[in-house]
Amino acid sequence: MAMRDLMPWGRPGNNNSVVAQDQSNDPVRSLYREMNRLFDDLFPGYRGPALEQLTRYADFPKLEISEDDKEIQISAELPGVHEDDVEITLENQLLTIRGEKKSSVEEKDKGYSERSYGLFERRITLPAGTEADKASASFENGVLTLKIPRSAEAIETTRHIPINAK
Repeated sequence: MAMRDLMPWGRPGNNNSVVAQDQSNDPVRSLYREMNRLFDDLFPGYRGPALEQLTRYADFPKLEISEDDKEIQISAELPGVHEDDVEITLENQLLTIRGEKKSSVEEKDKGYSERSYGLFERRITLPAGTEADKASASFENGVLTLKIPRSAEAIETTRHIPINAK
């Protein structure tokens, strides 16, 4: 399987690649797009800062996905998040990473802040042939690393096809 099959946009109809779930069905993102369209139609050139804040962190945490014949490895950047505030579930080939980034500042009324806090969630569809019961996770320096082994059947059915040059 090529690395391009792991990209979030995937290839249409390809159900065997690791794909970050498209969040275009999210009602908040849909509302955001519609509000942007409405404001662009009514007030050309206007971009409200409140609307920009709405989707700034929609793809948090950032992911890095790699694989080989034996396992799939997923790393998620979670700076400022404590490992006790992260939950990982795997159900029907859908891996979900959710949690909360809590504010460590006592007095929010003082000063200026661009830092974000709140709940987050990312979903990744895994290919068939993974062993969920043998998955492992580690958390170090704000990076969550998941390793999901492939089943023996999936490893045996992997076939490399040589390319013949003309």
